[in-house]
Amino acid sequence: MSRVELVHWNPRGWQRSGFASSPSGWFRRVNNFGDLLGPVIAKRLVADRLGPARAARNARLVSVGSILRMASDGDTVWGTGINGKSVGLPLPATRLDVRAVRGPRTRQYLVDQGFDAPEIYGDPGLLVGRLWQRSEFLEASSRRDVLVVPNLNDLPLFDSEDPRLLDPTSSLKSCLIQIASSDLVIGSSLHAIVLAESFGIPARLIASAHEPEFKYRDYFEGSGRRDVEIAGDAEDALRMGGGAALTWDAEPLLNAFPYDLWAVR
Repeated sequence: MSRVELVHWNPRGWQRSGFASSPSGWFRRVNNFGDLLGPVIAKRLVADRLGPARAARNARLVSVGSILRMASDGDTVWGTGINGKSVGLPLPATRLDVRAVRGPRTRQYLVDQGFDAPEIYGDPGLLVGRLWQRSEFLEASSRRDVLVVPNLNDLPLFDSEDPRLLDPTSSLKSCLIQIASSDLVIGSSLHAIVLAESFGIPARLIASAHEPEFKYRDYFEGSGRRDVEIAGDAEDALRMGGGAALTWDAEPLLNAFPYDLWAVR
């Protein structure tokens, strides 16, 4: 039977057990919420357009996240990006079916390596607020004025006792609920900013201590914005408040989705 693999990043990572009697920890999935969005969005798009569907052929779809280097020969690329740590490295793949990328910086990276890449931009996470209503995730118990969401690698730098803090390895549903239930989202998590903006919630990016600016600028430029001010820390972000409202047109990214990888049952 044919299968479409929805490629996403979720390796096993070393985790402390939390029990004094078992200090060595264990390996479990990282479960960084932004990296779990790709399969959820793809499945929703297919269900909404095709209803019950099956794979038309064996294929791999590379979408949400800075996971372009996970692509293999023959893969379909839709809305993914390259991480700034990898821009000096060649792609392992030599043949890709590129339908859309996160932003113009990722496209230029591909073009420089000889790939064809259309000027169709957008992080698919921006479709969440279109595929689901914000009201579906609102919870009175989760309402807050400000939500702080660090990048996974920045989490140890934030105060774990801060009631505004959201651990990005919380369940995807919990992250959606807490983002949707906040009035302002700040932090160095790219997909916290993306999801907030998809719901029409003001957001402000805080500079990451571990991630180059590349992927953030790629996202902003791919959604039609240059010279976005990035806060230095949480206090700076609160002073600056949310950025300008998003005016990005979702239709080109939606129209570029590879429905042809599936067939109606």
